[in-house]
Amino acid sequence: MAEMIEIDWKTIKLQIIVVFVVLLILMVWYAVIRLEWQNPVVTLNMKYPAVGPEQKLSFSVSDTGIGLRKVWVGIIKDGRETVLSEKNYPTPGFFGGKAVYEDIVKLTIEPKKLNISDGDAVLRLEVRDFAWHGWLNGNKTLIEKEVKIDTVPPTITVLSKTHAVVQGGSCLAIYKLSKPCPVTGIYVGKNFFPGYSGYFKDPNTYLAFFAANYDQGTETLSVSVTDFGGNNSTVPLPGYVLKRTFKRDTISLSQNFMARKVAEFNVDMPKNVSVVEKFLKINSDLRKKNNDLFESAWKKTEKDMLWDGHFVRLARSESQASFADHRDYRYDGETIDKQVHLGVDLASVAHAPINAANRGKVILAEFVGIYGNTVIIDHGFGLMSTYSHLSSFDVREGQTVVKGEIIGRTGTTGLAGGDHLHFGILVHNLFVNPAEWWDATWVKGNVLNKINAVKLMN
Repeated sequence: MAEMIEIDWKTIKLQIIVVFVVLLILMVWYAVIRLEWQNPVVTLNMKYPAVGPEQKLSFSVSDTGIGLRKVWVGIIKDGRETVLSEKNYPTPGFFGGKAVYEDIVKLTIEPKKLNISDGDAVLRLEVRDFAWHGWLNGNKTLIEKEVKIDTVPPTITVLSKTHAVVQGGSCLAIYKLSKPCPVTGIYVGKNFFPGYSGYFKDPNTYLAFFAANYDQGTETLSVSVTDFGGNNSTVPLPGYVLKRTFKRDTISLSQNFMARKVAEFNVDMPKNVSVVEKFLKINSDLRKKNNDLFESAWKKTEKDMLWDGHFVRLARSESQASFADHRDYRYDGETIDKQVHLGVDLASVAHAPINAANRGKVILAEFVGIYGNTVIIDHGFGLMSTYSHLSSFDVREGQTVVKGEIIGRTGTTGLAGGDHLHFGILVHNLFVNPAEWWDATWVKGNVLNKINAVKLMN
């Protein structure tokens, strides 16, 4: 009996030792975790370093170690600290809650409600984890960002005088702001045309080329700006949209043209569809896709006026089609489609040399669907010229060209029925009537005189 009791004590002692070793290992393991040195990660994306009357702020926090402990956000202005947000997370560990390793913090800053005045301030973000460093306060990530509290809307002074614009036409507005603004421009109805600074000595003087679509209604014109703090100001732009009548035209499609041209396009349609259905796919869907490319080309524009004087047209050419002709496409005695021609067709001899309409930078030289081989020249501040149906290119993307320089040859690429140049002018995202830009008197009166008048003010 005594021997059995002695064996039990040995077993118990062994079990105690095992438990002690396991606990020791767990404690060491937990201490190692708690002693990790990696700071929490904060990702703050503020588009502009400014806080307006109601600034929404969103940032992400994460910790790959033991988990987040606390997020604190505040603003220091004139030596006074204002707490914007303070968030504590559950304690992780053997007897704590579930650790939080990442979170998105969202808050709205309203300076006036918080009695924070306008001016320079510091936005402070402090994030801690549950590590034992820092006298058990955890690893800390501190971000301090200089910001400007700005709750006052900008003021707008229109400097240019006349802003009458005809449907399908262009115009220029020049205005001055009380402070720099990242978003500024002209609204014609719902269409927005960006304004640009940097041309005049005063950095707060902006110019904006704008246009009226060929079917533009009589919507009001306005200047709209938003400053870095999100304050918006809008004032009417003295001016109006004039109506214009455009020509109707009928395009007769021959069987030869349909069979030959439709075959050139790789249309994603079943093999048994008719040539008419394929043509409609090309003339409607592909046309829209191609026009979208043109209308987004302004994103590559230079913030400078690269051109000088009136634009020149294809040498020794005749107009074959006008801007905004409303076309009826007829095949086999029936009207099968209707489209609007957003350019001017100019014809000379076959493979005639094409001259650059004005000085600028080539931002595209490639095949563009129904327009065939196409060149787009940027003339700065959202003004561009386009050249389509080319048989060949003489320029490359990124090249600067001068007025009159040969950029390619006319041709029949794309959906062209004969050798010609399809020439277009873009103002921001709208095709406009090139005839205005070919007219030296129009360019001087509507653009250059406005610019020179403002230069005298600066």
